[in-house]
Amino acid sequence: MLGAHADTALRNTSQSERLKQFIVEESRAAGFDVVAITRPDSIPQAEERLRQYLALGRHASMDWMQETEERRSSPNALWPEVRSIIVLAMNYGPDSDPLTILNHKDKAAISVYAQNRDYHDIVKGKLKGVASRFASRAAGEDLKVFVDTAPVMEKPLAEAAGLGWQGKHTNLVSKSHGSWLFLGTIFTTADLPSDTKERDHCGSCHACLDACPTSAFPAPYQLDARRCISYLTIEHKEPIALEFRKAMGNRIYGCDDCLAVCPWNKFAETAREAKLRARDDLRSPSLDYLLTLDDPAFRALFSGSPIKRIGRDRFMRNVLNACGNSDDQSLVTPVTQHLDDPSPLVRGSAVWALSQLLDQKSFSDLRLHHAAKENDVSVLTEWRNGANNQP
Repeated sequence: MLGAHADTALRNTSQSERLKQFIVEESRAAGFDVVAITRPDSIPQAEERLRQYLALGRHASMDWMQETEERRSSPNALWPEVRSIIVLAMNYGPDSDPLTILNHKDKAAISVYAQNRDYHDIVKGKLKGVASRFASRAAGEDLKVFVDTAPVMEKPLAEAAGLGWQGKHTNLVSKSHGSWLFLGTIFTTADLPSDTKERDHCGSCHACLDACPTSAFPAPYQLDARRCISYLTIEHKEPIALEFRKAMGNRIYGCDDCLAVCPWNKFAETAREAKLRARDDLRSPSLDYLLTLDDPAFRALFSGSPIKRIGRDRFMRNVLNACGNSDDQSLVTPVTQHLDDPSPLVRGSAVWALSQLLDQKSFSDLRLHHAAKENDVSVLTEWRNGANNQP
C-alpha cells in the first residue's frame, strides 16, 4: 500500500493533470491553436537580457519598458504568488505572401496583424473566457490574464513552455505555424505540470537578418528598435529620420519582412479566426485614397483596428513618406494639399514627399509660396533640406 504522503501526492498529481487537460481542451475550443505550461522561474536569463537591452538604448522612446523593468524581468516580480504560467497562441497566418505588395508602390503596405480587428481585444476576450471556466474548475486558485500590454515577457515564456523558439529576428517561431502567432498568458496559483522547452531550430539560416530594409539587427537575436520600421511607423512620434525614409518604401504601418521570409512559414496555415483575416479594403489600399482621410474619416476607417491608436497625423506622416517613394506623379496634387495641414508633422512629411516627386524648379516654386508663411521650425527645416533630398 502507498503511504499517506505518497497517496496524497498521487491524488494531487492526478488532479493537476486533469486541470491541465481541462485548460488545453478549453483553450482549443476557444480558438487558440497552441497551449502549453511553464513555471515562473523558467526564464532566468530574461532579466539580464532586458537590462542589457535597456542599457544600450535599443528600446528607443518606449520609456514604459524602462519604467516597468523590475516587474517585466521576472513573472514573480509581477505577481509573487504565481506558480504556473499558461501560454496560449493564436495563429494569424496570411492567405498570401505579404511581401508582394512591396512591388506595388502606389499601394500602402500594412502589416498582416493590423489588417483587421485589434488582436488585443480578440485574444484577451477569449483568454478571459478560458480563465473564467478554469477558475470554476480550479476552486480556490487565483489567476490573472495578460495580453501584450502588461509587463510580461511572453516570447521567452512561450519558448520555455515549448510553443516555439525565439528566432534570430527575436520573434517566436513555431514548427507548425511559422512566425504568425499572437501570444497571451494566464498566470495562476495552481500547480500545473510543465511542458518541455523548445530548442532553437534556426541553424545557419539568416534570411530574416538579410531581409531587414533598415539593418535593425545589430547581431543575430538582437533588435535595435530605433532602426525598426515597425517602431518607426507605430511608436515613433517625430518626423522619420532621413536615413530611413527611402528604405521604408510603401510600408505605412508595421513591417513583415523578417517574419515573411522565415523558411518555417512553409508549415504555416491561414488564420482560423475570421476577425484576424485581412479586410479587403486593408489588403492594399491606394495611397491616393488614404491621402483623402481627415480625422473623422480616419477614425471611421480604422474603427476597431490597432492602426487607430497612432492617430491620424502619425498615420498621414507614414502615408506621405510612402508617396515620396512611389514615383507616382499623379500623387503630386493630393500631396500638395497637405502643405496646409494643421499638423506640422504632416506638413513636413508632405514637403519631403514633394522633394522626391518634383523636379528642382517645381519644388523651388512651391517653396517660395509656402515656406514664406511657415512658422514651424521642423517644417522649415524640411523646406531647406528639400533641394538636397531630391533624387
